[in-house]
Amino acid sequence: MKKMTVCVITALQCLIWVTFALPVTTWANGAAPDFVTLSKRLKPTVVNISTAKTVKPRRQFQRPFGTPFSSDPFEDFFDNFLGDKHSRAYKQRSLGSGFIIEGGYILTNNHVVAGADEIKVKLADNREFKAKIKGVDARLDLALLKINANEDLPTAKLGNSDTIQVGEWVMAIGNPFGLAETVTAGIVSAKGRVIGSGPYDDYIQTDASINPGNSGGPLFNIQGEVIGINTAIVAGGQGIGFAIPVNMAKSIIPQLLEKGKVTRGRLGVMIQSVTVDLAKSFGLNNENGALVSGIIPESPAEKGGLKAGDIIVEFDGKKIQEMNDLSRFVAATSVGKKVTIKIMRIGKEESVHVVIDRLNESGGNDEPGESVHDNWGLTVMELNKEMADRFRIKEATGVIVTELKPDGVAQEAGIAEGDIIKEIDGRKIITLKDYEEAITTHTKGKVIRLLLKRGDSSLYVAATLD
Repeated sequence: MKKMTVCVITALQCLIWVTFALPVTTWANGAAPDFVTLSKRLKPTVVNISTAKTVKPRRQFQRPFGTPFSSDPFEDFFDNFLGDKHSRAYKQRSLGSGFIIEGGYILTNNHVVAGADEIKVKLADNREFKAKIKGVDARLDLALLKINANEDLPTAKLGNSDTIQVGEWVMAIGNPFGLAETVTAGIVSAKGRVIGSGPYDDYIQTDASINPGNSGGPLFNIQGEVIGINTAIVAGGQGIGFAIPVNMAKSIIPQLLEKGKVTRGRLGVMIQSVTVDLAKSFGLNNENGALVSGIIPESPAEKGGLKAGDIIVEFDGKKIQEMNDLSRFVAATSVGKKVTIKIMRIGKEESVHVVIDRLNESGGNDEPGESVHDNWGLTVMELNKEMADRFRIKEATGVIVTELKPDGVAQEAGIAEGDIIKEIDGRKIITLKDYEEAITTHTKGKVIRLLLKRGDSSLYVAATLD
């Protein structure tokens, strides 16, 4: 009886040993990264960024009686009480992260340093330096900074974000909530995420903890290479963070170093996604491609023979799986390059040849229908279902304001993000082309009038374009 008991115990021990030994053997073969070694090696390449900028607050109260044509009986009271005490400029401070790439250059997010009067970079050894902005790309939300340390600094190696796979281990290092050198780990949750932040959305999604202050910091693979720049989080979400693929940054760093800005290619089309119903209506078997909904006059697209209703399925040898693929491929194409575009037209595949020209970053037309006007200070996009969901509005057509330049003419006029522009100087605005034509034909120095839809209300605003 005793011998039988011993055998049972031995068998159980063997079973327990096998159960726990197998994972240990798997981990020993390299499936699990050595985060301790990685952290020690990589933390010196990551920096903390603190900024300060002067903010001039706008008055929160309006004078009850004042008009442009009559004096305000309470003018002195409001000037003294509200003006002196509540309109003083103040310093706004923020924190972010970045990483050293070479020669004292630091890569971070544009939104971390945008508008800053002062930028300070703190190294892992607690030394602090003043930094200057070498170049920015607002569309990709990237900025290149420069510090003078008078010595070689540890640099982060840039990896290949195209080769990463969903499920791979990743590690983030940054400055969340001001807590320096914080290391978090997780996996790649998804690739190619479009979150409605701009025309070149192609984010890496990760469940490595990313919080305010992580912006601009690196996302490393287990080889210790940067494969992403941590950029966005979902408000109220847990385990959902987004990073810009490092290959997108690598493609523009030379331009930021040389010119301080980025020059992109332009095709000159307005595009939309191919839905299941649209695919059926065009006689297609799948939803791949970018549907051309409009052509910009005098653009490469018009000169090359593209037409509304064409579905672009391949650009310069690259397959177009979905709408945003085209935007990214065109933007990365050299100005002046002749490319072949394969399209589906009336159910048949055809090829057209187009010479790419330069995208006017300050006011040109972009592939997904985005327009930025420096003298007006706002960004608009043609509405689609994704944008409607983002701004929680019922309408799914028209032109919507997606971004405002601080202290710009549009903001001063009272325009807000999420406003739908219905009219400009009495002219109906339905498409981005309507908007572009109305703005470009407007005489500078004269008052421009807009009719806006805001929620369930409508309102007029007026301002003078510089």
